[in-house]
Amino acid sequence: MTVLPLIKAIAAQDAPRSLLDRCIVWGERWIFSAGFNVVSGMRDVSRIDAEVADIARLANAGARVSVLSHQGRYKDGSAQHLGDVATYLSGRLGKEVIYVPENTTESAVDHSRALAPGGVALFGNTRHHPGEESNDPALAAQFARLGDAVAVGGFSKAHREHASNTGLLKCLPGWAAHSLLIELERLSPWSGADPSVPSLAVLGGVKPEKTLVGLRSLSQTYDVVVPAGAVLNHVLRAQGYQVAKSELGEEPERCTKATLEILGSAAARIHVPNRVIIARRSGGSFADPREIRITEGIPSGFAIVDFFLESWLQDLMREFASIGCRAVIAGTPSLYLQGFGHASTQLLDWASAPRVKAILLGGDTVSELPFAGPTSTGGGSALCYLGEVDLPVLRALRENAATPWTET
Repeated sequence: MTVLPLIKAIAAQDAPRSLLDRCIVWGERWIFSAGFNVVSGMRDVSRIDAEVADIARLANAGARVSVLSHQGRYKDGSAQHLGDVATYLSGRLGKEVIYVPENTTESAVDHSRALAPGGVALFGNTRHHPGEESNDPALAAQFARLGDAVAVGGFSKAHREHASNTGLLKCLPGWAAHSLLIELERLSPWSGADPSVPSLAVLGGVKPEKTLVGLRSLSQTYDVVVPAGAVLNHVLRAQGYQVAKSELGEEPERCTKATLEILGSAAARIHVPNRVIIARRSGGSFADPREIRITEGIPSGFAIVDFFLESWLQDLMREFASIGCRAVIAGTPSLYLQGFGHASTQLLDWASAPRVKAILLGGDTVSELPFAGPTSTGGGSALCYLGEVDLPVLRALRENAATPWTET
């Protein structure tokens, strides 16, 4: 699908119902499904900032707003309390945001009902429940007691079917937050295939979706794909190389198996470097960096931390920059924050050229790399949308709109 038909499709009947089109009644109880998945220390609050206007619109119209958000993961114990988020959100809204650490108890429901019109409460982290990520319908029904309608934001989890987004839409009438639709509009120029414009995608980072979603889809719709990070390591493994201590992320065997299949059917030209920089890995630190050729093999205890662009890719990048192109960088290409910035710097400099229309995808990518152009903090969601021109949350919103709800 080319860019022009995509924009028309979003503007037509397939677009979800927008919160902006919904008349808010004074005193209504609303749930706002947010994506405040910020890292510890609140260093990057862009995911919160993106949703402030929607929450303010509800509150300013007299709604009683119960905000639900995820942060971290249940299975690895990284899900934290959201008190700091409530404090920050209070400052942005100019009014107190009550923090309620629970979200399914009778006490939580009482707090949601006790809100005055225009009041906002942030409830506990939805990922304190194992059923959040498995989209447990019973958990979704518990969340649904916090309101009578739901506004779905949280673009960063729009590619996930979780109890607090698609699950809620099985329980309550729902509308798409404007922040969600803004992200779709922002991504439109990079979505689908457009044979009239050269294209290049860089896929780095460590998350499985960079391989399972990004590599699979963009290798069919883009001209050139530059694997980096864990994606590159899966490509090398699929080609028979040993990668020693190099990062493989979660689900390494599944990702390598998928990579082998993807490489066999890719329409894009896939960049595989001959030369990489490796370093001895010790926990989260690296020492003894050195340059080697891939054919030499990665020594035991070492990890790939950076790589060099092949001459054919550099020539193509210069050509693309001269005639104009679109580019996606999803995931930091090298271990930039650890001081290994060769590939990252070279790709960022190219992406900043006047005729390169580039976007950075993903919260970590945006926070780690210096880039003045367009960004999207929804890494996995953005990749899913670029490839499929749809998302699970959008499908759920369309289905929800077709449901004959009886609103209270």
